[in-house]
Amino acid sequence: MQVPSPSMREAASMYGTAVAVFLVILVAALQSSAPPESPFPYRISLDPEGSLELSWNVSYTQETIYFQLLVQELKAGVLFGMSDRGELENADLVVLWTDGDNAYFGDAWSDQWGQIHLDSQQDYQLLQVQRTPEGLCLLFKRPFGTCDPKDYLIEDGTVHLVYGILEEPFGSLEAINTSGLQTGLQRVQLLKPNISVPALPSDMHSMEIHTPDILIPGQKTTYWCHITELPDGFSRHHIVMYEPIVTKGNEALVHHMEVFQCTAQFESFPQFSGPCDSKMKPDHLNYCRHVLAAWALGAKAFYYPEEAGLAFGGPGSSRYLRLEVHYHNPLKIQGRRDSSGIRLYYTATLRRFDAGIMELGLVYTPVMAIPPQETAFVLTGYCTDKCTQLALPPSGIHIFASQLHTHLTGRKVVTVLARDGREREVVNRDDHYSPHFQEIRMLKKIVSVQPGDVLITSCTYNTGDRKLATVGGFGILEEMCVNYVHYYPQTQLELCKSAVDPGFLQKYFHLVNRFNEEEVCTCPQASVPKQFASVPWNSFSRDVLRALYGFAPISMHCNKSSAVRFQGEWNRQPLPKIISKLEEPTPRCPASRVQSPTSPTVVSIGRSKS
Repeated sequence: MQVPSPSMREAASMYGTAVAVFLVILVAALQSSAPPESPFPYRISLDPEGSLELSWNVSYTQETIYFQLLVQELKAGVLFGMSDRGELENADLVVLWTDGDNAYFGDAWSDQWGQIHLDSQQDYQLLQVQRTPEGLCLLFKRPFGTCDPKDYLIEDGTVHLVYGILEEPFGSLEAINTSGLQTGLQRVQLLKPNISVPALPSDMHSMEIHTPDILIPGQKTTYWCHITELPDGFSRHHIVMYEPIVTKGNEALVHHMEVFQCTAQFESFPQFSGPCDSKMKPDHLNYCRHVLAAWALGAKAFYYPEEAGLAFGGPGSSRYLRLEVHYHNPLKIQGRRDSSGIRLYYTATLRRFDAGIMELGLVYTPVMAIPPQETAFVLTGYCTDKCTQLALPPSGIHIFASQLHTHLTGRKVVTVLARDGREREVVNRDDHYSPHFQEIRMLKKIVSVQPGDVLITSCTYNTGDRKLATVGGFGILEEMCVNYVHYYPQTQLELCKSAVDPGFLQKYFHLVNRFNEEEVCTCPQASVPKQFASVPWNSFSRDVLRALYGFAPISMHCNKSSAVRFQGEWNRQPLPKIISKLEEPTPRCPASRVQSPTSPTVVSIGRSKS
C-alpha cells in the first residue's frame, strides 16, 4: 500500500509546532558537538538496497540519542530498534504503522515469539514526521538508559540495530509478528566519543588507497584485496588522520575496510586486485598485516593526537600496501561497480612521537580452549607488571584507540588496567561485541600506562552450537582474544600476551583421564587439540578447566617487534594478584522523567486511497 503525501497546508498545520520544538531542542543539545554541515553527522544504510537510512547524533549532557530515519518508499509502516545480538525476538522497538485509516507511532517490544506489544513506558519520543523529496523522514529521540525492563540499554560498544518493513496495514500493533516481515540487522557504534578535532598541519597531503573500479561480486560476502605501492623515494611521513571513501550508491554494500603495510623483508610484491580467497592470490599477501588504517560502518574520520602520528615510508619500511574491503551483499545484487577505499592524510613534518600498535590478550595457542555447549565461557590474557616494568619508558605510554578482536564465538571483550593490585580503569569494553563488526575506536579519554601496571584482557565466548572444544589458533574456527591498542610513544614492546603453562594443562588432562570411566586419549604424545577433542565434557571437566585457567601459572610473551622476547624468565609466571576489582557498570536512569502517555501517537502521513 502506497501512502500519498499530504498537502502543503496540511503539512504546515500538523508539523509546524513539532518542527520548531525539535529545532530548539536539537540545537541546544548539540550545538557544541555537531559539525556545521549537519546536525546528524553519523549515517548508515540499514538495508542492503539503501531504502532505509539512519542518521544520528549524541548528546552526552542529556544522555540522549537523536535519530533521523529516512524511509524512501513507505508501504504500510516500518519498525526499528535494538536487541542483544540482532534478534527480532525480545527486541526494543519503535513502530510506525497504519490500520488503513490512521497512522501511529509507538514505543514497543517483541516477545520471545516475535509478537509485538506496546510498551507501557513510552521512551522513544517523536519530534517530527516530514515528507521530503527523498521520502518520509522520522525524527525521534531516546535516552541511553531508561530503567524500563523492556528497553535496551545503549552502551559504548557495538549496538545491534534491527528493522522491519510493514507491507500491509494492521488492525492493531499486537497483530504484528516479526516472523512475517521483511527484516534485517545492522551493527554500529552509536555512542561515538565526543572528542574535539585536533589541529592539522598546514603541510598535510592526502593519498587515496581504493579499489580500481571493480565489479562487486554478486555473492553474499566478498573480501576484496588490492595491492598498491607508495611512490619511488617516498620518505618517512606521519599519518595524522584518515577517512573512508565510499562510492556513492554502494553505502549499503561496503561493510568495512582496512589498509595494511607489507613487510619490508620482500623487495617487491606482485600486483593483485581480486577476492582475498582467490586461488590466484599471491602468497606474499599473507605478509601484509601491519595495520595502517581501519574503518567500519558508521565511523567517520580517525584522528591521531596532535603530538603523535603513525610512521610509514622511508628506509626500513615497505613501499607496498594492501587494501582489504569487505562487501556485504545479502541480496546478491549484480552489476555494481566500486572504487571505495581509505584516504590517508600525512605530513613530512614529523610529530614529536611515533604512534605504535601493541597486541594484548592471549597468545595464539591451542592450550587456551573453550568447551562446547558453553554460553558464557571466559578466557583471560595478561600483560604483566614484570613486562611493563621492563619494556615501557619511565614516563609510560598513552593509549588513545583500541581494536578488539576475536573469531566467531566471541561475545564480549574488555581490557582493564590494574596498578598495585587494584583495577583502576577500563581501557576498552564491548559487552555486545560481534566478530562481524571490528573497527579501530578512539577512546573517550586517553589511558596512561605506567611501568609496573598490569593490562588484563578478558573475552567471553558462546560455543552453544559446537560439539567439540574450540582451541586457540589462527583458523577461523579456532579462537583469539586480542586487543590491538594504539598508543604513543612507540616502544620496542609489540606483543604482551599470555597463555596457561602447558605443563599444568597436561596435569589437567591426566586428572580428567583418572576420573573418567572410559579410557580416553588425553595422553601427552597426542597434540593438544586431539587431547581436548577426547575430553568427556561433563560438569567436572568443565569446572576443573575453568578453575585451572583461574589459578595456574602462565607463560608470558613479552616480545619485541622482531618476535624476540625481552630478556628474562617468562615461563611458569604467577598470575598477577588483583585484590580489588572494578564494579560492573550499572544502568543509569534519567535524572527526571515526565510521565509519557501509554498510548501510541497518532501521526498524519496521508490517507491511503481505497
